[in-house]
Amino acid sequence: MSEIQSGSESIMGRKFRLHLQSVTNWLGHRSMQSRLVAAYIIILLIPSIGVSNYLFNQIRDSYINDTFKQSHYLLEMEKVNVLNQIEAMERAAQLTLSKSEILDYVSKEDELPVEELLDLYRGALTDMINIQINNPNIAHLRLFANNDHISEIWPIIFHERRIQKEPWFAKLDQLDGKEMWIFKEQDLDILHRYVTDVNAQMPKVSLLRLVHAGGKRIGIIQVEMLLKQFSPKAFANIKDDGSQMMLADGNGTIFMDNNQPFVGSDPELHQAILKEFSEMNERGDKEKRFSVNKHPYLLVSTPVEQASAHILNVVSLKNVDERVSRAERQIIAANIILIGLLSFITYLMNSFILKNLSRLTEAMKKVRRGEMPTGLPLGGGGEIGELAHHFNKLIHTINELIAQGVKKQALTKEAELRTLHSQIDSHFLYNTLENIKMLAEMENQRTISDSLTSLGGMMRYNFKWSGEYVSLQDELRHIQNYIAVMNIRFDEPIQLELNIPSKLLEIEVLKMSLQPIIENAVKHAWTGVEESQSTILINVSEDENEDAGIIIRLRDNGMGIKAARLERLNEMIHTDNSNGISSEKKAGNGKQAFGIGLRNVHQRIRLYYGKQYGLHVYSREGHFTEVVITLPKVLLMGGSSGYENNANRR
Repeated sequence: MSEIQSGSESIMGRKFRLHLQSVTNWLGHRSMQSRLVAAYIIILLIPSIGVSNYLFNQIRDSYINDTFKQSHYLLEMEKVNVLNQIEAMERAAQLTLSKSEILDYVSKEDELPVEELLDLYRGALTDMINIQINNPNIAHLRLFANNDHISEIWPIIFHERRIQKEPWFAKLDQLDGKEMWIFKEQDLDILHRYVTDVNAQMPKVSLLRLVHAGGKRIGIIQVEMLLKQFSPKAFANIKDDGSQMMLADGNGTIFMDNNQPFVGSDPELHQAILKEFSEMNERGDKEKRFSVNKHPYLLVSTPVEQASAHILNVVSLKNVDERVSRAERQIIAANIILIGLLSFITYLMNSFILKNLSRLTEAMKKVRRGEMPTGLPLGGGGEIGELAHHFNKLIHTINELIAQGVKKQALTKEAELRTLHSQIDSHFLYNTLENIKMLAEMENQRTISDSLTSLGGMMRYNFKWSGEYVSLQDELRHIQNYIAVMNIRFDEPIQLELNIPSKLLEIEVLKMSLQPIIENAVKHAWTGVEESQSTILINVSEDENEDAGIIIRLRDNGMGIKAARLERLNEMIHTDNSNGISSEKKAGNGKQAFGIGLRNVHQRIRLYYGKQYGLHVYSREGHFTEVVITLPKVLLMGGSSGYENNANRR
């Protein structure tokens, strides 16, 4: 059962989530103005309905509490009347038992002479009759004698055999002289004087007590009163469609005026009252709310301990509930109308406020279609003005990026054209080099053969231009081939030293970005008269200051650069104005300056990677020249070089 219940709850939860998602999607496709108005309605309507329900529930509870207090007050007033009647009945029984002449008569085992009977009738019996006459609410005052030897004296003294068939007769002996209160629906004539009992439909209450004399039981005293005198409000002939008072005995049997239209004409309500009163007795409650056919009722009870009974009052809450519900509906309807009017006014105000936002949206649509506006002339402050300002900045940035892209594309096309020109008859050149290499090997000229191998590698690297990016390992292999070819020209070969971690060999660099720097070092670093070995050191390390960068240092042990010329060289490399190139076209001895190649490398790095990257030249005259290049960490071919989390161009 619990599994079925949990399954049904999960289905309901899934349906609720789907419904909520559909509403969210619908709102997501609406305009901002519509969503603002919808949010405004939700923010006002839901709290308004919640507060209205809370207030009217409080009003409803207040009405019910007032009804309970009024019912309880009526019950207490009726209880006072009932207690007065109980006291009258007990007093009548006590006065009867105080007549010793009657007790002596009931105890005798032989009949009295006629004269004594007349004296008894004129004396004690007349006093008992006067007790009933003086208290007209008492219907019957009787003494049932446990003595068949005496004669009955109507309407006071009777034999017990007349009541031995009553269901309460045997229980009375178990009370040990205590009072017994019996409620009956009928007032039968025990004398059977009439064919039809005229009082048969009149409910009554009886006070019963055992009578003892001389240590033995001599009879039963009975005092009876009709319920319409015992509880006047419960059995009054007042027609009330909203409430009814009734009595309940110790067994839970309810006695009421069936002629009243409230409960008497509604059997379902009668059965519900029996059930609810039984539950109230079990829990000891004094009030309970219940419903019959969706109509609310209030049942209030107060005990009458002397008679082992309860006085009940049933009140219909239907009218109260209908009045409160009608007022609640009217207030909610008024709130909805007011919120609708305010929402319409809000919609108009939002239209005016969001006018500039609509213009901004149309401008963005033009940008998406390729119509590039120069900007929006939106003034004023606030979020929309700030958004328009940043939109204009964005358009300016997009235009700059497009210009850079066009420039980059032009450079790429130019490089492709140069490569295309270089590739003319490339197979003829490769075949020719291979033939010369084979002749050198046949002549056992290993140096020439190795030089031709390096030269062929350089040519293939230059001619094969499949993209701007290569791995650091490929660029270093090209540099090694270049050094091998250049060493043919020098008596003292140039040594190339590499200090590169293996995990950095797959880092991406621009093609032909290191070779111009090495070429400058070979051409300008040494005069040819140095005594020490010519060395070029390439050191690659990770940038310690930035999270996404590496540093490549290319250092020679040549003659260095003078401080003034070094300053002008770095200034020319980092400037975007190409006018300064002409001043460095020729060196003092007629040699071509090497600053143009360095500047081209620097500009290419900034163009492809960003303005935060590039190169810088350091030198100490007579000792060294060092070019430092900063690049981002971009993994070209993947693998396990330690940069799997970096960008990957595969």
